Amino acid sequence: MRKWMIEAAIGFIPVLIVFLAVTGVNVVPLVVAMVLFGALFTAIKMRSGGITIGAAGERKRKKRGLAKLTFEQIGGQESAKQELREALDFMVRQDEISKFGIRPIKGILLTGPPGTGKTLLAKAAAQYTNAVFVAASGSEFVEMYVGVGASRIRDLFKEARTRAAKENKENAVIFIDEIEVIGGKREGGQQREYDQTLNQLLTEMDGIYSSDTPRILLIAATNRKEMLDSALLRPGRFDRHIQVDLPDKKGRRHILELHAANKPLQEGVNLDKIAEESYGFSGAQLESVMNEAAIYAMRDEVDQITQGHLSMAIDKVLMGEKTDRQAAEEEKRRVAIHELGHAIAAEVVAPGSVSQVALSPRGRALGYVRHNPQDEKYLYTKSYLEGQIMIALAGAAAEEIYYGGRSTGSSNDFEQALKIVHTMMTSGLTSLGIVNMDMVTTEVLMNENTRILDDLAAKTKEMLQQHSAVFDKSLDLLFKEERLSGEQFRCQFRDSVDLPA
Repeated sequence: MRKWMIEAAIGFIPVLIVFLAVTGVNVVPLVVAMVLFGALFTAIKMRSGGITIGAAGERKRKKRGLAKLTFEQIGGQESAKQELREALDFMVRQDEISKFGIRPIKGILLTGPPGTGKTLLAKAAAQYTNAVFVAASGSEFVEMYVGVGASRIRDLFKEARTRAAKENKENAVIFIDEIEVIGGKREGGQQREYDQTLNQLLTEMDGIYSSDTPRILLIAATNRKEMLDSALLRPGRFDRHIQVDLPDKKGRRHILELHAANKPLQEGVNLDKIAEESYGFSGAQLESVMNEAAIYAMRDEVDQITQGHLSMAIDKVLMGEKTDRQAAEEEKRRVAIHELGHAIAAEVVAPGSVSQVALSPRGRALGYVRHNPQDEKYLYTKSYLEGQIMIALAGAAAEEIYYGGRSTGSSNDFEQALKIVHTMMTSGLTSLGIVNMDMVTTEVLMNENTRILDDLAAKTKEMLQQHSAVFDKSLDLLFKEERLSGEQFRCQFRDSVDLPA
């Protein structure tokens, strides 16, 4: 009705102006007044958040594109799914919670690394509770106009209630991704727009303006929980904090099976081995592995995906696609020495760990060493971390032995070593003991960092010099073949360690 009236007015007003002009009436003041009124109306709508074409349109697209998803279709997150189901039961089993006087849960916060399936869990939660699903991203509430963010928060909750009423559903799930954008800690200053948006979200979660029907559950996702305001994290707002971690081996196998369901795998393909080799991969990376393997199979013009395609896909996801860069012969030899340094250190620290040594350029890397899957670890000892640092430093140490200096090819290795040293410091595994990192000066931390890395670099160089015969036997073969399998390298390694160093 309102739309019809607006269309009628738009058609009537020009006719009226023309009629008045023909009859001799001065219509200039009327036209000017109408222009000013239109500008004022537009400004008010923008000020109040009424013109939210981008955000509203995005939510409509998400609403139309929402596919039914169940918890069984999500792999690798059994603990998170179980915890989420228990929280959602408070919406499903209303009679029981009323009997025990339980307050319904208002919010669930999903935290964890990117690509672990937080958005998928939110969609499955809506399906599990038979609720309408309204999704938004934290960035949609950030605008240059003051008050727009708060208005969009109100619109989001209003949309959830309206859709639930239209679809005759008692529950509504609102999902906000990247909530740290609007839920960050309030520290004063001039960012009052962010404060208003957060204050409105807190008010809506308190339920001051809501009734018992529909029951609204807010699910939010972030990978930066430490940034969130304490008022948002307290019980009564986000009652459940669910950690969505990287999947373990069993979870990775489940995820691979789910994404292999619509792909022609060759008989005998061992997904257990792929699950082992993809240690540390997120669900998104595992989906990419299956997708890239299918692309490799199509590129080779074969009908089925082989084990080799899957192995190449893991390399692609880890390091990028092969490049056509042709290094000079001397530079190529330097890369070979660098990678052999990594391989020798890895074989000494963890015998049998080398899977492949390659000189094939991938992404930004001119060569790489692939490692066999080891037992998954969740606790690390000081000796284990020191061994990982030595493996990281071994490439640069090999260059120093053979060329008298390092190259820029060690930058990623050094970055990895620095991260491990930082982990040791925060875990009390250094000579500093158990310390509060915020209370230690930068100079003290740098001195300890330098001491650890210098000591381990010296040990690494000494270890490589003791195994110089491995370089002598393996270098020419690697340089010629550009690839050594783990068994080939270990054969060279065993033959060489029996020789005088």
